[in-house]
Amino acid sequence: MADSRPISRRKVLGVLGCAASASAAASASAAASASPAARESPAHAQAAAAPPDQPRPLTPDSADTGSLYPGIERLADRSGFSASFLGDRWSSVDDYRTEGRKLLLRALGYNPPPVDPRPEVVSRVDLGGVIREKILFSTTPEFRVPAYVHVPKDRNGRLPAVVDLHSHGGMFVFGKEKVIDFGVNHPAMVEYQKENYAGRPTATELARRGYVVITIDAFPFGERRLMMDEDLKHGWDRSKYTLQDVRMLNAKCREKESAVVKSLTYAGATWPGVVAWDDMRTVDYLVTRPEVDPARIGCCGVSMGGWRSLLLSGLDDRIAAGCVAGFMSTVRPMIRRHMETHSFVHFIPGLHEYLDLPDVVALRAPKPLLVLQCKQDGLFPPEGMQEAVRKIAAIYHKGGAPDAFVGKFYDVPHRFDVPMQEDAFTWFDRYLK
Repeated sequence: MADSRPISRRKVLGVLGCAASASAAASASAAASASPAARESPAHAQAAAAPPDQPRPLTPDSADTGSLYPGIERLADRSGFSASFLGDRWSSVDDYRTEGRKLLLRALGYNPPPVDPRPEVVSRVDLGGVIREKILFSTTPEFRVPAYVHVPKDRNGRLPAVVDLHSHGGMFVFGKEKVIDFGVNHPAMVEYQKENYAGRPTATELARRGYVVITIDAFPFGERRLMMDEDLKHGWDRSKYTLQDVRMLNAKCREKESAVVKSLTYAGATWPGVVAWDDMRTVDYLVTRPEVDPARIGCCGVSMGGWRSLLLSGLDDRIAAGCVAGFMSTVRPMIRRHMETHSFVHFIPGLHEYLDLPDVVALRAPKPLLVLQCKQDGLFPPEGMQEAVRKIAAIYHKGGAPDAFVGKFYDVPHRFDVPMQEDAFTWFDRYLK
Protein backbone atom coordinates (compact mmCIF):
# COMPACT_ATOMS: atom_id res chain seq x y z
CA MET A 1 0.00 0.00 0.00
CA ALA A 2 1.41 3.39 -0.99
CA ASP A 3 2.49 5.77 1.74
CA SER A 4 0.24 8.81 1.42
CA ARG A 5 2.09 10.90 4.01
CA PRO A 6 3.61 14.15 2.71
CA ILE A 7 7.40 14.07 1.88
CA SER A 8 9.45 16.41 4.09
CA ARG A 9 11.88 19.02 2.69
CA ARG A 10 14.78 17.34 4.54
CA LYS A 11 14.02 14.02 2.86
CA VAL A 12 13.90 15.60 -0.59
CA LEU A 13 17.30 17.26 -0.06
CA GLY A 14 18.72 13.98 1.21
CA VAL A 15 17.57 12.13 -1.87
CA LEU A 16 19.01 14.80 -4.15
CA GLY A 17 22.33 14.74 -2.26
CA CYS A 18 22.64 10.99 -2.67
CA ALA A 19 21.93 11.32 -6.37
CA ALA A 20 24.58 14.02 -6.77
CA SER A 21 27.16 11.92 -4.92
CA ALA A 22 26.39 8.95 -7.10
CA SER A 23 26.76 11.08 -10.22
CA ALA A 24 30.10 12.51 -9.07
CA ALA A 25 31.39 9.05 -8.25
CA ALA A 26 30.37 7.82 -11.65
CA SER A 27 32.14 10.76 -13.34
CA ALA A 28 35.30 10.15 -11.33
CA SER A 29 35.23 6.48 -12.23
CA ALA A 30 34.81 7.36 -15.90
CA ALA A 31 37.68 9.81 -15.77
CA ALA A 32 39.89 7.25 -14.05
CA SER A 33 39.13 4.68 -16.73
CA ALA A 34 39.78 7.13 -19.57
CA SER A 35 42.96 6.66 -21.59
CA PRO A 36 46.09 8.64 -20.60
CA ALA A 37 45.96 10.41 -23.94
CA ALA A 38 42.49 11.67 -23.18
CA ARG A 39 43.48 12.85 -19.71
CA GLU A 40 46.51 14.77 -21.07
CA SER A 41 44.89 16.35 -24.07
CA PRO A 42 46.23 19.82 -25.09
CA ALA A 43 42.93 21.41 -24.23
CA HIS A 44 43.01 19.90 -20.74
CA ALA A 45 46.66 20.92 -20.10
CA GLN A 46 46.10 24.47 -21.34
CA ALA A 47 43.13 24.93 -19.02
CA ALA A 48 45.02 23.63 -15.95
CA ALA A 49 48.55 25.20 -16.43
CA ALA A 50 49.80 28.75 -15.76
CA PRO A 51 49.88 31.02 -18.81
CA PRO A 52 53.20 31.17 -20.68
CA ASP A 53 55.83 33.79 -19.80
CA GLN A 54 55.71 37.06 -21.64
CA PRO A 55 58.15 36.94 -24.56
CA ARG A 56 61.37 38.93 -24.31
CA PRO A 57 64.48 39.05 -26.47
CA LEU A 58 67.37 36.97 -25.13
CA THR A 59 70.64 38.56 -26.16
CA PRO A 60 74.01 38.27 -24.37
CA ASP A 61 75.06 41.40 -22.45
CA SER A 62 78.42 40.20 -21.10
CA ALA A 63 77.38 41.88 -17.87
CA ASP A 64 77.98 40.99 -14.24
CA THR A 65 74.22 41.12 -13.68
CA GLY A 66 73.28 39.12 -16.80
CA SER A 67 69.75 39.70 -18.06
CA LEU A 68 69.12 42.34 -15.35
CA TYR A 69 71.70 44.69 -16.82
CA PRO A 70 69.51 46.52 -19.39
CA GLY A 71 67.05 47.58 -16.69
CA ILE A 72 69.84 48.63 -14.33
CA GLU A 73 71.43 50.61 -17.16
CA ARG A 74 68.16 52.47 -17.69
CA LEU A 75 68.07 53.33 -13.98
CA ALA A 76 71.61 54.67 -14.25
CA ASP A 77 70.74 56.77 -17.29
CA ARG A 78 67.95 58.44 -15.35
CA SER A 79 70.38 59.54 -12.65
CA GLY A 80 72.45 62.46 -13.85
CA PHE A 81 74.83 63.37 -10.97
CA SER A 82 72.66 66.36 -10.21
CA ALA A 83 75.08 67.86 -7.66
CA SER A 84 78.18 67.79 -9.90
CA PHE A 85 80.10 71.05 -10.12
CA LEU A 86 80.04 70.65 -13.90
CA GLY A 87 76.28 71.23 -13.98
CA ASP A 88 74.58 74.61 -14.29
CA ARG A 89 73.68 74.64 -10.61
CA TRP A 90 77.03 75.93 -9.33
CA SER A 91 79.12 79.00 -9.94
CA SER A 92 80.95 78.96 -6.60
CA VAL A 93 83.29 76.06 -5.82
CA ASP A 94 82.84 76.83 -2.12
CA ASP A 95 79.07 76.32 -2.36
CA TYR A 96 79.64 73.10 -4.31
CA ARG A 97 82.04 71.81 -1.66
CA THR A 98 79.66 72.58 1.20
CA GLU A 99 76.64 70.94 -0.39
CA GLY A 100 78.61 68.03 -1.85
CA ARG A 101 80.10 67.12 1.51
CA LYS A 102 76.66 67.18 3.12
CA LEU A 103 75.39 64.76 0.47
CA LEU A 104 78.42 62.51 0.84
CA LEU A 105 78.27 62.38 4.64
CA ARG A 106 74.54 61.68 4.53
CA ALA A 107 75.09 58.80 2.09
CA LEU A 108 77.90 57.37 4.24
CA GLY A 109 75.29 57.05 6.97
CA TYR A 110 77.61 57.17 9.98
CA ASN A 111 77.95 60.05 12.40
CA PRO A 112 79.08 58.93 15.87
CA PRO A 113 79.49 61.40 18.73
CA PRO A 114 82.89 63.13 18.93
CA VAL A 115 85.47 61.69 21.31
CA ASP A 116 88.87 62.59 22.69
CA PRO A 117 91.47 60.38 20.91
CA ARG A 118 93.03 59.41 24.29
CA PRO A 119 96.18 58.06 22.64
CA GLU A 120 98.17 55.30 24.28
CA VAL A 121 101.71 54.37 23.21
CA VAL A 122 101.98 50.58 23.18
CA SER A 123 105.60 50.35 22.01
CA ARG A 124 108.40 52.64 20.84
CA VAL A 125 111.36 51.51 18.73
CA ASP A 126 114.42 53.51 17.65
CA LEU A 127 115.20 52.55 14.06
CA GLY A 128 118.20 54.85 13.72
CA GLY A 129 116.91 57.76 11.69
CA VAL A 130 113.25 57.16 12.59
CA ILE A 131 111.25 56.41 15.71
CA ARG A 132 108.39 53.96 15.21
CA GLU A 133 105.55 54.02 17.72
CA LYS A 134 102.67 51.60 17.96
CA ILE A 135 99.65 53.39 19.41
CA LEU A 136 95.97 53.02 20.20
CA PHE A 137 93.51 55.90 19.93
CA SER A 138 89.74 56.38 19.90
CA THR A 139 87.74 57.27 16.82
CA THR A 140 84.31 56.67 18.41
CA PRO A 141 83.04 55.68 21.85
CA GLU A 142 83.07 52.07 20.60
CA PHE A 143 86.39 51.79 18.72
CA ARG A 144 90.01 51.94 19.86
CA VAL A 145 92.08 51.86 16.68
CA PRO A 146 95.63 50.46 16.43
CA ALA A 147 98.16 52.42 14.38
CA TYR A 148 101.84 52.89 13.64
CA VAL A 149 103.42 56.34 13.65
CA HIS A 150 106.86 56.91 12.12
CA VAL A 151 108.64 60.07 13.25
CA PRO A 152 111.95 61.20 11.69
CA LYS A 153 114.57 62.03 14.34
CA ASP A 154 116.34 64.70 12.28
CA ARG A 155 114.09 67.72 12.43
CA ASN A 156 114.06 71.42 13.12
CA GLY A 157 110.58 72.44 14.11
CA ARG A 158 107.42 70.77 12.89
CA LEU A 159 107.39 68.33 10.01
CA PRO A 160 105.02 67.56 7.15
CA ALA A 161 102.93 64.42 7.64
CA VAL A 162 101.20 61.82 5.48
CA VAL A 163 98.25 59.58 6.31
CA ASP A 164 99.21 56.36 4.50
CA LEU A 165 96.05 54.35 3.80
CA HIS A 166 96.52 50.63 3.30
CA SER A 167 94.83 48.61 0.58
CA HIS A 168 92.43 45.64 0.56
CA GLY A 169 93.78 43.04 -1.87
CA GLY A 170 91.76 40.29 -0.19
CA MET A 171 94.25 40.44 2.70
CA PHE A 172 92.31 40.92 5.94
CA VAL A 173 94.74 39.34 8.38
CA PHE A 174 97.13 42.27 7.90
CA GLY A 175 96.25 45.95 7.49
CA LYS A 176 98.64 48.73 8.51
CA GLU A 177 101.58 46.32 8.09
CA LYS A 178 101.05 46.32 4.32
CA VAL A 179 102.82 49.68 3.97
CA ILE A 180 105.61 49.10 6.52
CA ASP A 181 108.98 47.35 6.24
CA PHE A 182 109.79 45.88 9.66
CA GLY A 183 113.12 44.49 8.45
CA VAL A 184 111.86 40.96 9.08
CA ASN A 185 108.37 40.70 7.60
CA HIS A 186 105.81 37.93 7.70
CA PRO A 187 106.04 35.77 4.52
CA ALA A 188 102.49 36.82 3.64
CA MET A 189 103.60 40.46 3.73
CA VAL A 190 106.71 39.78 1.67
CA GLU A 191 104.45 38.40 -1.07
CA TYR A 192 101.87 41.16 -0.72
CA GLN A 193 104.34 44.04 -0.73
CA LYS A 194 106.16 42.63 -3.75
CA GLU A 195 102.94 42.37 -5.74
CA ASN A 196 101.32 45.65 -4.68
CA TYR A 197 104.20 48.00 -3.80
CA ALA A 198 107.07 46.55 -5.88
CA GLY A 199 108.70 45.47 -2.61
CA ARG A 200 108.95 49.04 -1.26
CA PRO A 201 106.30 49.76 1.40
CA THR A 202 105.30 53.39 1.21
CA ALA A 203 105.09 54.40 4.89
CA THR A 204 108.67 53.33 5.56
CA GLU A 205 109.94 55.16 2.48
CA LEU A 206 108.05 58.38 3.27
CA ALA A 207 109.45 58.40 6.82
CA ARG A 208 112.97 58.04 5.42
CA ARG A 209 112.30 61.13 3.33
CA GLY A 210 111.41 63.26 6.34
CA TYR A 211 107.65 62.82 6.77
CA VAL A 212 105.77 61.87 9.90
CA VAL A 213 103.65 58.96 8.70
CA ILE A 214 100.61 57.38 10.35
CA THR A 215 98.82 54.28 9.16
CA ILE A 216 95.88 52.61 10.93
CA ASP A 217 94.05 49.33 10.62
CA ALA A 218 90.89 50.03 8.64
CA PHE A 219 87.81 48.12 9.79
CA PRO A 220 87.91 45.05 9.68
CA PHE A 221 91.60 44.48 8.86
CA GLY A 222 94.70 43.59 10.83
CA GLU A 223 94.13 43.78 14.56
CA ARG A 224 90.47 44.61 13.89
CA ARG A 225 89.86 41.53 11.76
CA LEU A 226 87.05 39.00 12.01
CA MET A 227 87.69 35.52 13.48
CA MET A 228 85.10 32.76 13.55
CA ASP A 229 84.68 30.47 16.58
CA GLU A 230 86.14 27.47 14.79
CA ASP A 231 89.34 29.42 14.05
CA LEU A 232 90.09 30.64 17.57
CA LYS A 233 92.43 27.69 17.99
CA HIS A 234 94.91 29.54 15.78
CA GLY A 235 95.21 32.30 18.37
CA TRP A 236 95.39 36.07 17.84
CA ASP A 237 99.17 36.54 17.47
CA ARG A 238 99.79 36.76 13.72
CA SER A 239 103.55 36.24 14.07
CA LYS A 240 102.74 32.59 14.82
CA TYR A 241 100.61 32.07 11.71
CA THR A 242 101.97 30.02 8.85
CA LEU A 243 101.43 31.20 5.31
CA GLN A 244 98.73 28.55 5.00
CA ASP A 245 97.04 29.86 8.17
CA VAL A 246 96.94 33.35 6.69
CA ARG A 247 95.44 32.12 3.44
CA MET A 248 92.78 30.10 5.21
CA LEU A 249 91.82 32.91 7.61
CA ASN A 250 91.72 35.42 4.77
CA ALA A 251 89.33 33.16 2.88
CA LYS A 252 87.04 33.10 5.93
CA CYS A 253 87.09 36.90 6.13
CA ARG A 254 86.29 37.25 2.44
CA GLU A 255 83.34 34.88 2.82
CA LYS A 256 82.00 37.06 5.63
CA GLU A 257 82.07 40.43 3.83
CA SER A 258 78.33 40.32 3.17
CA ALA A 259 77.63 39.40 6.81
CA VAL A 260 79.70 42.41 7.93
CA VAL A 261 77.72 44.71 5.61
CA LYS A 262 74.36 43.34 6.78
CA SER A 263 75.31 43.52 10.45
CA LEU A 264 76.54 47.11 10.20
CA THR A 265 73.33 48.05 8.38
CA TYR A 266 71.21 46.66 11.21
CA ALA A 267 73.51 48.47 13.65
CA GLY A 268 72.63 51.77 11.93
CA ALA A 269 75.97 52.16 10.15
CA THR A 270 77.67 51.39 6.83
CA TRP A 271 81.05 49.83 6.12
CA PRO A 272 82.31 52.73 3.96
CA GLY A 273 81.01 55.12 6.60
CA VAL A 274 83.02 53.45 9.38
CA VAL A 275 86.18 53.43 7.24
CA ALA A 276 85.89 57.08 6.15
CA TRP A 277 85.07 58.24 9.69
CA ASP A 278 88.10 56.48 11.17
CA ASP A 279 90.36 58.05 8.54
CA MET A 280 89.10 61.55 9.35
CA ARG A 281 89.54 60.91 13.06
CA THR A 282 93.10 59.82 12.30
CA VAL A 283 93.74 63.38 11.14
CA ASP A 284 92.21 64.59 14.42
CA TYR A 285 94.85 62.63 16.29
CA LEU A 286 97.68 63.54 13.92
CA VAL A 287 97.26 67.29 14.42
CA THR A 288 97.71 66.83 18.18
CA ARG A 289 101.27 65.52 17.66
CA PRO A 290 103.88 68.17 18.54
CA GLU A 291 106.11 66.98 15.67
CA VAL A 292 103.43 67.63 13.01
CA ASP A 293 102.73 70.85 11.12
CA PRO A 294 98.90 70.79 10.83
CA ALA A 295 99.07 72.94 7.68
CA ARG A 296 101.20 70.35 5.82
CA ILE A 297 99.31 67.06 5.88
CA GLY A 298 98.88 64.78 2.88
CA CYS A 299 97.28 61.40 2.26
CA CYS A 300 97.91 58.59 -0.17
CA GLY A 301 96.97 54.99 -0.90
CA VAL A 302 96.50 52.45 -3.66
CA SER A 303 93.45 50.34 -4.52
CA MET A 304 91.17 50.44 -1.46
CA GLY A 305 93.80 52.78 -0.05
CA GLY A 306 93.23 54.96 -3.11
CA TRP A 307 89.49 54.82 -2.46
CA ARG A 308 90.10 55.83 1.15
CA SER A 309 92.34 58.66 -0.06
CA LEU A 310 89.64 59.72 -2.52
CA LEU A 311 87.14 60.09 0.32
CA LEU A 312 89.52 61.65 2.84
CA SER A 313 90.79 64.15 0.25
CA GLY A 314 87.23 65.12 -0.67
CA LEU A 315 85.92 65.36 2.89
CA ASP A 316 88.69 66.92 4.98
CA ASP A 317 90.08 70.42 4.40
CA ARG A 318 93.10 69.62 6.56
CA ILE A 319 94.47 67.45 3.75
CA ALA A 320 96.74 69.91 1.96
CA ALA A 321 97.78 67.43 -0.74
CA GLY A 322 95.80 64.35 -1.74
CA CYS A 323 97.17 61.45 -3.80
CA VAL A 324 94.93 58.69 -5.20
CA ALA A 325 96.61 55.67 -6.81
CA GLY A 326 94.89 52.80 -8.59
CA PHE A 327 91.32 53.82 -7.81
CA MET A 328 89.57 56.25 -10.09
CA SER A 329 86.82 55.87 -12.68
CA THR A 330 83.45 57.23 -13.56
CA VAL A 331 80.89 54.76 -12.20
CA ARG A 332 78.56 54.34 -15.19
CA PRO A 333 80.86 52.18 -17.36
CA MET A 334 81.76 50.09 -14.32
CA ILE A 335 78.22 48.74 -13.99
CA ARG A 336 78.47 46.32 -16.91
CA ARG A 337 81.62 44.35 -16.12
CA HIS A 338 83.37 45.75 -13.03
CA MET A 339 81.08 44.94 -10.10
CA GLU A 340 82.51 41.54 -9.19
CA THR A 341 86.04 42.96 -9.10
CA HIS A 342 85.26 45.21 -6.11
CA SER A 343 84.61 44.79 -2.41
CA PHE A 344 81.36 45.84 -0.73
CA VAL A 345 83.30 48.62 1.01
CA HIS A 346 83.50 50.57 -2.25
CA PHE A 347 79.73 51.01 -2.63
CA ILE A 348 77.93 53.92 -0.94
CA PRO A 349 74.12 53.63 -1.18
CA GLY A 350 72.34 56.57 -2.77
CA LEU A 351 75.48 58.60 -3.50
CA HIS A 352 75.63 58.28 -7.26
CA GLU A 353 72.30 59.90 -7.92
CA TYR A 354 74.13 63.11 -7.02
CA LEU A 355 77.89 62.65 -7.38
CA ASP A 356 80.24 60.58 -9.50
CA LEU A 357 83.59 59.43 -8.04
CA PRO A 358 85.45 62.27 -9.81
CA ASP A 359 82.96 64.71 -8.28
CA VAL A 360 83.68 63.30 -4.81
CA VAL A 361 87.46 63.68 -4.92
CA ALA A 362 87.12 67.10 -6.58
CA LEU A 363 85.23 68.39 -3.54
CA ARG A 364 88.73 69.37 -2.44
CA ALA A 365 89.18 71.80 -5.35
CA PRO A 366 91.13 74.06 -5.58
CA LYS A 367 93.54 72.22 -3.23
CA PRO A 368 96.25 70.07 -4.91
CA LEU A 369 95.28 66.61 -6.13
CA LEU A 370 97.32 63.87 -7.83
CA VAL A 371 95.63 60.84 -9.46
CA LEU A 372 97.82 57.96 -10.65
CA GLN A 373 96.20 55.39 -12.95
CA CYS A 374 97.34 51.99 -14.23
CA LYS A 375 96.59 51.37 -17.91
CA GLN A 376 96.51 47.59 -17.40
CA ASP A 377 94.25 47.82 -14.36
CA GLY A 378 91.59 45.12 -14.65
CA LEU A 379 89.51 46.60 -11.83
CA PHE A 380 88.29 49.52 -13.94
CA PRO A 381 87.19 50.07 -17.55
CA PRO A 382 89.76 52.11 -19.50
CA GLU A 383 87.10 54.51 -20.74
CA GLY A 384 85.95 55.11 -17.16
CA MET A 385 89.49 55.91 -16.01
CA GLN A 386 90.07 58.32 -18.89
CA GLU A 387 86.71 60.05 -18.43
CA ALA A 388 87.35 60.46 -14.70
CA VAL A 389 90.57 62.36 -15.34
CA ARG A 390 88.79 64.60 -17.85
CA LYS A 391 85.98 65.33 -15.37
CA ILE A 392 88.36 66.19 -12.53
CA ALA A 393 90.37 68.44 -14.84
CA ALA A 394 87.17 70.20 -15.94
CA ILE A 395 86.12 70.78 -12.33
CA TYR A 396 89.49 72.24 -11.41
CA HIS A 397 89.40 74.43 -14.51
CA LYS A 398 85.92 75.72 -13.67
CA GLY A 399 87.07 76.23 -10.07
CA GLY A 400 89.93 78.44 -11.23
CA ALA A 401 92.82 76.11 -10.34
CA PRO A 402 93.65 74.05 -13.45
CA ASP A 403 97.29 73.57 -12.42
CA ALA A 404 96.44 72.13 -9.00
CA PHE A 405 95.30 68.82 -10.52
CA VAL A 406 97.61 66.27 -12.14
CA GLY A 407 96.44 62.98 -13.62
CA LYS A 408 98.99 60.43 -14.86
CA PHE A 409 98.79 56.99 -16.49
CA TYR A 410 101.36 54.19 -16.23
CA ASP A 411 101.54 51.14 -18.48
CA VAL A 412 101.37 48.67 -15.59
CA PRO A 413 98.79 46.45 -13.86
CA HIS A 414 96.99 47.38 -10.65
CA ARG A 415 99.77 48.44 -8.22
CA PHE A 416 101.75 51.31 -6.67
CA ASP A 417 105.21 50.56 -8.03
CA VAL A 418 108.44 52.48 -7.53
CA PRO A 419 108.11 54.90 -10.50
CA MET A 420 104.59 55.79 -9.36
CA GLN A 421 105.81 56.24 -5.80
CA GLU A 422 108.66 58.48 -6.94
CA ASP A 423 106.23 60.73 -8.79
CA ALA A 424 103.92 60.84 -5.77
CA PHE A 425 106.69 61.62 -3.27
CA THR A 426 108.17 64.32 -5.50
CA TRP A 427 104.71 65.85 -5.74
CA PHE A 428 104.33 65.73 -1.95
CA ASP A 429 107.70 67.48 -1.62
CA ARG A 430 106.41 70.24 -3.87
CA TYR A 431 103.29 70.94 -1.81
CA LEU A 432 104.21 69.85 1.72
CA LYS A 433 107.88 70.79 2.15
